[in-house]
Amino acid sequence: QVQLAESGGGLVQPGGSLRLSCAASGFTLDYYGIGWFRQAPGKEREGVSLISSSDGTTYYADSVKGRFTISRDNAKNTVYLQMNSLKPEDTAVYYCATALYSDASLNDPADFGSWGQGTQVTVSS
Repeated sequence: QVQLAESGGGLVQPGGSLRLSCAASGFTLDYYGIGWFRQAPGKEREGVSLISSSDGTTYYADSVKGRFTISRDNAKNTVYLQMNSLKPEDTAVYYCATALYSDASLNDPADFGSWGQGTQVTVSS
């Protein structure tokens, strides 16, 4: 059974850091591009970052560029999202998902399948 499981969320003060993990089971993660999305209450799901399966090319939303870093550890079948300089507006449930296409876009969640259950990130003083 194909499953993704996010972890690493929590409560952090503004300016702090968190590292989210997206662990795969039932399939080999390195065959897939993996995207991170987030959804705040009352808002649409927003693409945050993407790492390709082919050459590890990374993509970031403008809102997180320079602060977040996506990486993958194929030996651990896990993708990470390192989040630094966190802001209150980063507060959301964060999800990872497998890209359905080689040209999957962070602007279209429909390009992604096999979503995890999400992990809550709260940035507050």
